[in-house]
Amino acid sequence: MKHDWILDVLTDLRTFARENDLLTLAAQLDDTQMVAAIEIASINERSAVDAIEQDNSDRHDLFTLGQGKRII
Repeated sequence: MKHDWILDVLTDLRTFARENDLLTLAAQLDDTQMVAAIEIASINERSAVDAIEQDNSDRHDLFTLGQGKRII
């Protein structure tokens, strides 16, 4: 999502390296792109879990709000 642009940059760099016979650099960039993809996926997964936990917390707050005693 907001970090995906870096994968495009790494692809462009890797392509440049291969086209200019910088094979070791191209291999490094392959590894770097994989690391970036894994980290981005991890960030996205954490964000989804955080959103679910916040939703559950909000629901709990609404439930406990209704548990208060009413004084007339």
